[in-house]
Amino acid sequence: MPDIIDRKFRDWTEGKSPQAARIAVFEKIRDIPYAIIPRLISADNYTEILSIGKGSCTPKHLLLASMYEKLGITVVLAVYPFKWANVEIEFPPSLRARVDTLPDDHHLACKAEIEGKLVLVDATVDLPLEKLGLPVNIEWDGISDMVLPVEPTGKEQLYHPSEAQYISNVSIDDAHLLFFNELNLWLGKFRDSFSEIE
Repeated sequence: MPDIIDRKFRDWTEGKSPQAARIAVFEKIRDIPYAIIPRLISADNYTEILSIGKGSCTPKHLLLASMYEKLGITVVLAVYPFKWANVEIEFPPSLRARVDTLPDDHHLACKAEIEGKLVLVDATVDLPLEKLGLPVNIEWDGISDMVLPVEPTGKEQLYHPSEAQYISNVSIDDAHLLFFNELNLWLGKFRDSFSEIE
């Protein structure tokens, strides 16, 4: 898998200025379709996102941190508690019933040191999902804070990338697995219907 990371890194950044390279890496990772695949929520398996072609906030931001480090950018991993029930989209009734019973979850983003300050970088939500009302970071200048796709319910926690195994090794219960499966199916159908309209 390191070969595919090196190849993608070269494809995405070769010949670009530092600012253009960090924007390109962000855009390529953002454009990976959002789906929650439990085995990718791991410091050991996140690189599989490139072969599977979809993933959630954790593998996306572990990949982004890895690639930004290759660009010489210092990165910290930022974890935010949130509730799925507070995500402001019109879930179908069966999903709404599930999200209303889920406990707090955690969202992973990155903070990158750019021009002497830590900048929030969030590549979670791919462009088609803007049509659902999710906050999508569409245009980025490479230096400004982005928006989070969730409303944090508690304090931000920061980790060095070498501590990724401590934040990604979470046990996933049956309620979450059922929710993830149904959410992925719904988002997949939404993208299919959206691409047919386009």
